[in-house]
Amino acid sequence: MVGTFFFDGRPLGGDTYCTGSVVHTAVKDIVLTAGHCGIGLSRATHRVFVPGYRGGKSAAQQPFGVFPVLQVYTDPRYTANTKSAASDLDLSFAQVGANGRGKVEDVTGALTFTPVSGYDHKVTVIGYPGSGSVNPGHQPIRCPVTTSRLPGFRQMRMTCKGFYGGVSGGPWIEGYDSATGKGRVIGDTGGYNGGGNDADDDWVTYAPLYGKDAQNLFQHAAAHQQLGKEAPYTGTGDPWLPGSAGTWRKARLMASGDFRGTGHSDLVVVRTDGEVTLYPGDGHGGYGTERRLMGPNGTWKNARTITAGDFTGSDQFDLLVRWADGEVTLYGDVGAKGLNRAGTRMVKPNGTWKNAVQISAGRFGTSAYVTDLVVRWSDGELSLYTNVGAGTFGREHRLKAPNSTWKKAALLTGGEFSGSRRWDLMVRWADGELDDYAGTTTSGLGVEHRVQNPNGVWTHDDIMTTGDFTGNKRTDDLVVRWSDGETTMYTDTPAGALGTEHMLVAPTS
Repeated sequence: MVGTFFFDGRPLGGDTYCTGSVVHTAVKDIVLTAGHCGIGLSRATHRVFVPGYRGGKSAAQQPFGVFPVLQVYTDPRYTANTKSAASDLDLSFAQVGANGRGKVEDVTGALTFTPVSGYDHKVTVIGYPGSGSVNPGHQPIRCPVTTSRLPGFRQMRMTCKGFYGGVSGGPWIEGYDSATGKGRVIGDTGGYNGGGNDADDDWVTYAPLYGKDAQNLFQHAAAHQQLGKEAPYTGTGDPWLPGSAGTWRKARLMASGDFRGTGHSDLVVVRTDGEVTLYPGDGHGGYGTERRLMGPNGTWKNARTITAGDFTGSDQFDLLVRWADGEVTLYGDVGAKGLNRAGTRMVKPNGTWKNAVQISAGRFGTSAYVTDLVVRWSDGELSLYTNVGAGTFGREHRLKAPNSTWKKAALLTGGEFSGSRRWDLMVRWADGELDDYAGTTTSGLGVEHRVQNPNGVWTHDDIMTTGDFTGNKRTDDLVVRWSDGETTMYTDTPAGALGTEHMLVAPTS
C-alpha cells in the first residue's frame, strides 16, 4: 500500500518522485502524500501512482499495477517547501482511478489515517529515495524509530539515515504490522523545508502531526471535494511561555490561581535564585507579559513548597508558602499587592511543618471557595485542612495515617478533573504512576482513577500545578515542568486521562 509516483518528465523506470500510501476511505481511491508533492502532481498531465514499486520492471510487471492520478487535494494555504508555520499543512491526497484489477484499496489494502495528540510516538517510516545515485535499485527504505517534537511547529521529528529526496510523503505508521501492512498513519514525511533541516541532512526528517486542518482536508478528499477558502493559518495554536528550557529548569516551585481577579488563572513561579514571577493568563490558554514580584534574593531561595487559594476572601488568590525552617506564611492578593511585605504568619518556624513535604490547595470541604489544604507529611500521613484563613489552618481531617505507600507520593495537585463541585487530588508517584482521586472530601480520598501506569517518562515530572487557564470556569488545566525544562499544559483534563497536550516551553533538542 506504499508506493511512488511518476509523471511528465519522470517516466516509469526513471527516478521516482515522492512517496504515497493508500489510506482507507469509503471511496477506496485515496492516496496520502506530502503537500509539496501534491503541488507538483497537480501541475502534471500524465501522472500515475505505483504501489509496491519495483525498479527495472515495466508497468505490466508491477506487483499491483499502475493507477492514474485523477485529482489532487491540497490545503490552499500551504506553500511548497516553506519554512513558515504553514509547513504544518504539508500533506495532500491524490484520488486515483481503478486499473484492470479494481480500485486501489481493494487491490492493496489501506492504512488508517489517524490524527493524534502528543509528539512522542513509536512509528515505522517508509519512503522511496528518488535519485539513482543514492538508490540505484529504487528500493524503499524503512525505519522503525521514536519521534519527538520539532519545537515551534505542529510537527514530529525523527533521525534515521538514508532519507534522501523522494521520501517526501512517505507514511509515519504507528502500530505497523509488517505481515499485513496495516497500521495507523499519523504523519507523512514533509513539513518544515519540505521535511528536513536547513542543511538537508539525510538523517533528520520531519512530518506534520495531523490536527483538525488535516482532518478537514482528508474528509474533503474522501468526498471528492476541493477545500474551500480557509481562515489564515496562524501556526500550532499552542500557548508559549517566555524563556528557554534551560531557563525553565531553574523553575523550582509553581502555583496556579486567579491572582488578579480576572475569572481565570495566572501562574506564579519561584526560581532557584529566589526570583518570583507572575505570568498572567489570558483565559484562552496563553500568557501575557510576565511580571516580576521579587528579584533574585536569598529569602525566597528558602521557599520549599507553595500553593494558592482564596484564603482571605477577597475574590483574588493568595500565595501560601512553607519555608525551610517550617514557618508557613500567607501573602494575600499578590496580584494586586505584590510580595514586598511581611505577609501573615500562619505558624512560626517549627519542626512539625518542616515535614510538610507537599501542600496543595483546593475545594475539598463545604466551602464554595478554594480554602482547603491537602498536606502530605514526610511519614506518609495525609491531612486535609478545611476553611483555612489568614492566621488559621481551620479544621484538620486525617485522610491517611502514617504509612509507607504515601511516602512515595512525589507530587500533589488539586483540580476539578471529574467535573463535580468537589475537587479531585492528582498524585504523581515516585515510579511515574499518575492517579486521580475523584471527589476527595473530609470523609476520605475519592475514587481512584489511573491516569498513567508506572513509567519512566513521568518520573521526570518535577513540578505540576492545576489552574483554569482556558477560562471554562473549571480548574482542570494541568501544567507540568519536566526535568529538562520542557513545560507542558494538558487542557481540559478529565478524571482518568490527560487533556489535550500543549507545549509551553520547548525542549532544547
